[in-house]
Amino acid sequence: MNWIHLEKRWKRLTNTKRNFSTYELKLKRIGPSLISIRMKIRISSAWTEKFIDSNMFKSVACAVSGGIDSAVTAYLLKARGFDVIGVFMKNWDLNDEFGYCCSDKDLLDADKVCQHLKIPFHEVQFINEYWDEVFTNMLNGYVAGKTPNPDILCNRLIKFDQFFSYCMQKLKVDAVATGHYARSSFGQFLENFSPEKNAKLLRPTDKLKDQTYFLCQIPQASLRRTMFPLANWLKKDVRVMAERTGMGWLNAKKESYGICMIGKRNFKNFISEYVVSKKGCFVDVDSQKKLGEHEGIHLFTRGQRVKIPGGKCPYYVSKIDPVDSTIYVCCYNCHPSLYTSSVQTLQPYWIEGQEPQILKKSKNLRCDFKYQHVLRSTSCIVKKLPSQLGLQVELKHPVRAISAGQYAIFYNDQDECLGGAEIAGTNPSWPELCGNLLMKTEETQHFF
Repeated sequence: MNWIHLEKRWKRLTNTKRNFSTYELKLKRIGPSLISIRMKIRISSAWTEKFIDSNMFKSVACAVSGGIDSAVTAYLLKARGFDVIGVFMKNWDLNDEFGYCCSDKDLLDADKVCQHLKIPFHEVQFINEYWDEVFTNMLNGYVAGKTPNPDILCNRLIKFDQFFSYCMQKLKVDAVATGHYARSSFGQFLENFSPEKNAKLLRPTDKLKDQTYFLCQIPQASLRRTMFPLANWLKKDVRVMAERTGMGWLNAKKESYGICMIGKRNFKNFISEYVVSKKGCFVDVDSQKKLGEHEGIHLFTRGQRVKIPGGKCPYYVSKIDPVDSTIYVCCYNCHPSLYTSSVQTLQPYWIEGQEPQILKKSKNLRCDFKYQHVLRSTSCIVKKLPSQLGLQVELKHPVRAISAGQYAIFYNDQDECLGGAEIAGTNPSWPELCGNLLMKTEETQHFF
């Protein structure tokens, strides 16, 4: 029994109270998640008709990537009566070592989804802009011994800036939608939109797929007109929906992780094509003895395990000195020099357009801190640095392997992502155990 047939049966049978339990049993036989999925669609039907009739948000450009999340997002939009346009964004056009560009396959998949859903399909390219504003910044970060996050920059500078502007101005749509697992205070489909208020970015129902970390610097103007249809969906339900709507072939496609333009390639081989190697030494953080040589600091990040021939123990990167390309390493992954008690940031970006009132008044903000997408958050106190634009973030518990170039993301107790800032430097949890190294590098800025 296909999905369209189920839609018709649902409307007909649910009008008869006597037949509801029978139909519910039919749905249960088809799939355990299908009843909850169908109810999610029914709940919003009332406001959908009202909203579309009012012409506030009638046409929507949906970012389609060729993946399952954006495909189901496009389906949900169409199911609610929006005039949907699928738009594929291409930011990279270089082939891998096998002569194959992964974005070509994604383009074909995105086109196939739009054909299946019978919605218009567009392709737009921001290859030069991505290179200048995101990729070059990433390379400069690795050369400086940092751990950059190009996904956050891409969302801020490309997807929710230039792509958003293209959709609104060129395609003349009323709103943009993406398959991110995130929530807006304006609702999944902007049903709570208010021209007098700013939108808030909130964590989604599926906390394991939470992508608010990558959206921490989304422009407020874009957030106000962006829909997140998967806000209240679990990933497992999205997969069921894809199967039931004739797009089950997307379930066999692997999810993309890591830096998008690298794809399946080896990171070392990829980055070495763009960064000139500058050899340096491995130095033991405790004894200050030279342990070996490496091919360049751009190949390492803090907390990474390194193989040193003849090493007496498992070594991990403790600190990277970009001045002389020295990489300080420590024994074992629980060494004190790997842990951080506080961080300093560059100028923060606050999603609501201004810093939280409590920070403005008291100069202190108690909230949750996160520096990696996959890790849990930890409590912190955020303070404004005197006579500086950055922040001082004091962590409740020591955190392992925070690196300059990563982003400090802040959440309040209402699941709201307040914003974020690039980490400029960190302070060790046990300075007395790292005294020698601190003295040796006193003239340099924030190596820990």
